Amino acid sequence: MKRRDFLKAGLVSAALPYPALSAATTKRANDVVALGPTGVKVTRLAMGTGTSGFGGSSNQTRQLGVRGIADLFQFGFDEGVRFWDSADQYGSHPHLKAALERVPREKVAILSKTHASTEAEMRADLDRFRKEIGTDYLDIVLLHAMMDPNWPAKKQGAMAVLSEAQQKGIVKTHGTSCHTIGALRTAARTPWVEVDLARINAHGILMDADPA
Repeated sequence: MKRRDFLKAGLVSAALPYPALSAATTKRANDVVALGPTGVKVTRLAMGTGTSGFGGSSNQTRQLGVRGIADLFQFGFDEGVRFWDSADQYGSHPHLKAALERVPREKVAILSKTHASTEAEMRADLDRFRKEIGTDYLDIVLLHAMMDPNWPAKKQGAMAVLSEAQQKGIVKTHGTSCHTIGALRTAARTPWVEVDLARINAHGILMDADPA
């Protein structure tokens, strides 16, 4: 498939609000939509950096390096895809920083993910993430890889700090990425979760459970 046809394919994130999913209009990857109750503006398609991401690296960071990923982000930006996904676990923050040297910060939405549980851990992560990326604020911060259905009890400290950071404008919206159906069900009934990254791969590759 040619890249321009790919961008016109209208891939849709599972996190988009239901009216956006149900609308009878043509959807494109570079459409700008409002995500979550705070209305963070993102494109339908995000550029990811975390294939096989663990231990501070990923397929993208290992194979493309800082300049290669910055080139990838700039290419996507030029085609109208302006939603960038990262995580501490992927080690991709410096790559985003390099890309931000080429494009205006206010023109892209940046998502990152944290394993922090306590207040102290979350405060340290927010300070470090912003320095590593070279930004004063983050559009979306998610608690990364929730698996235990009882995750809110274990993440109270981090959740409180993210709520405070949202009030200060350091974070625009917050939520979770879920790696089990139990954790996802908890997220669905937890008002604190404004955005959820729900993993699904029809082929069942690198998943935490059967697609069904």
